[in-house]
Amino acid sequence: MNGQLTFLRERGFDITVIAAPSESLDVVRDREQVATIPISIEREISPVADARTLSRLCVILRKLRPDIVNAGTPKAGLLGMIAARLTGVPVRFYTLRGLRLETTSGFKQRLLTTTERIAASCAHQVICVGDSLQQEFIRRRLVAADKTIVLRHGSSNGVRAERFQYSAEQFAQIETLRASLRIPTGVPVLGFVGRLTRDKGIVDLHSAFTQLLSEFPDLHLVLIGWPEEGDPVPSAVWQSIQNHPQIIRTGAIKDPSLHYGLFDVFVFPSYREGFPNVPMEAAAAGVPVVGYSATGTLDAVVNGVTGTLVPLHDTTSLTAATAEYLLNPLMRHRHGEAGRRRALTDFRSEDIWQSLADLYGHWLSERGLPLPNPSSEKKVPIRKAA
Repeated sequence: MNGQLTFLRERGFDITVIAAPSESLDVVRDREQVATIPISIEREISPVADARTLSRLCVILRKLRPDIVNAGTPKAGLLGMIAARLTGVPVRFYTLRGLRLETTSGFKQRLLTTTERIAASCAHQVICVGDSLQQEFIRRRLVAADKTIVLRHGSSNGVRAERFQYSAEQFAQIETLRASLRIPTGVPVLGFVGRLTRDKGIVDLHSAFTQLLSEFPDLHLVLIGWPEEGDPVPSAVWQSIQNHPQIIRTGAIKDPSLHYGLFDVFVFPSYREGFPNVPMEAAAAGVPVVGYSATGTLDAVVNGVTGTLVPLHDTTSLTAATAEYLLNPLMRHRHGEAGRRRALTDFRSEDIWQSLADLYGHWLSERGLPLPNPSSEKKVPIRKAA
């Protein structure tokens, strides 16, 4: 939500962010100049802890008496929506940022299906961050179609494309970065940004990279992100990633905008998304994207225009599509420039923010509640559980 909360605050909304305590929450408080309330929210299923969190949320909402609650992520979305309904919040939004249940099975999938239905039922409207996510949510009968909305072309927050319009000075910094990562000048580079987990397709990416080395022996792979214990890649694959001299792991980076300038192709074999930010960042940097035709990625990449999408789990096609870009600089440039234009025109952050502000205003009017006034001392409170 970088910039989004400041935008809303400057338009008269009084915002409080309720989230798990973290350094990120402190950064949001200081950067966006909004109130924050840290509250323990377990990511995984934990009935006792979840009951405590729900009780605490109800206490907070009764005290704050917000006009609007907007809750997102599976756990915070569920508990936030239940608490908002129990405390009679007049306008309630559930922001659907992805469907975790897509890559689960058995009891866990049934449980997550139930929790999604509950969260949606407690909301007056479900904001889906992408068209394919909206379609999948409806297809699974988790919500009535007329209860959902996608703002503009989708995404959670748009993309600040100007960060990727490199100046001569920044191009020089990119070359310095290349040297610091020990990537030789002129060799092809694949890039990935995100969690280094099984769901993000890291096993498939590793497989494609190792196959490509036979045709492109100088190929390098840059992985920007971190592993997670909840969804680890197999130990043999992780060991190979750690030991391979042409696979560079940077760890988590707060602002990887210059790193995109290193990439010839951005490979994103994620199994499921809401609306992924990093393919749009790659597009803004003029880098074509190869990915799976997964929920969410379908909206971030225009197949055959800004990148190439292949069938889910088809590593052979993933490898072939990546090789085609490496062999065809003209197509690489053409698709990269198309992605840049799309990022600049369709996914401006300010347009997404304005659409959200307009949606809030519509529902406030429907409920006969006061509209925000930037010059007013008393502002309309909006509570985001994330």
